[in-house]
Amino acid sequence: MEEIRLNVSLLRKRVPNLTTAAKNAGMRPATVSNLCTGKIDLGKAEVKTLVGLAELANCKIDDLIIRGEKRKMIETKIKALDFFAPLVKGGTTGLVARPGMGQVVILAELLHRFKGKDLKTVFLAPTDEHPELEGTIELADQITRGLEDTLEAIRRFGEQAVLVTDKEHVDSGLLFELQEALGNQDSTTTLLVDLSGKVSDDDFPFGPLETVWQLDADLAARHQYPALSPLYSASSILDERDADEQHFQLRQRARNLLRRYRELRSIVQSQGEGRLPSAEVETYRRGERLEAYFTQPFYVAEEFTGQAGKTVPLEQTLSDVAAIMDGRTDEQDVAQLQFIGSL
Repeated sequence: MEEIRLNVSLLRKRVPNLTTAAKNAGMRPATVSNLCTGKIDLGKAEVKTLVGLAELANCKIDDLIIRGEKRKMIETKIKALDFFAPLVKGGTTGLVARPGMGQVVILAELLHRFKGKDLKTVFLAPTDEHPELEGTIELADQITRGLEDTLEAIRRFGEQAVLVTDKEHVDSGLLFELQEALGNQDSTTTLLVDLSGKVSDDDFPFGPLETVWQLDADLAARHQYPALSPLYSASSILDERDADEQHFQLRQRARNLLRRYRELRSIVQSQGEGRLPSAEVETYRRGERLEAYFTQPFYVAEEFTGQAGKTVPLEQTLSDVAAIMDGRTDEQDVAQLQFIGSL
């Protein structure tokens, strides 16, 4: 059976404020968002929804359907990101967090790692002053401050280009202008952040995305970095089954385990581990080890942590996660899994 998916890139270009436009047209924003991320199979979408989207984008329904293409990931070798929400090559990723949760460090680490992958980063700088970006924005291959020089840089770097910018340029419409100007050449991987931290209060802060990296306040408070939420982060690569089947199944198992662990942790915090039902002790302890495993030392933080940065290929991460969930690390202390690379 032929694979089909929604042409999110075209929608984004034609309808920059898609969720708002969809709501005004009588469509449920959650349905539109789930179609964009692949959580709802395009083949199961209601005809009236597709007709409505085509009308908003001023195109034919056939223009909204991409056939036979699989999304590809950019492997960051950051365990939590690659495992729970892979970065889509040529897609748009939104980093959802409040200030102080480590999002700028993640951004700096990605800029550092992209250099080793022969990717070229273009940082479209925010117009406001953001002292927290000092030392991070300089890691980009080029810093731009307007439409024309950003266009020139992306065209020069071609498919190697990774555009990084703040939500300010989404709200102002500059990102939409940029995508319009690039037209058919727009195969740029885009990473969006929100330095104000207000996106945490919005259901769809950046509009349609291929990948959502949502940071978790509880993980950040406990210094479990990178504080990526395993339950609320998502990627169309996994949601549309473009990933390896083993990866898809392992992520489902890991999410279920960590969700249950979180529920059990509330009992342990208030009443102690002795109050856990005996049947749940193993689940709790494996969840604790899995959560610890997804912490990782970053290269850009070596000076502050005293720990050498670690790189872990996705294939190794999958093997390690399977080992933890199957009980092969049950005899290890949780501390032995904290801030390591691979097992």
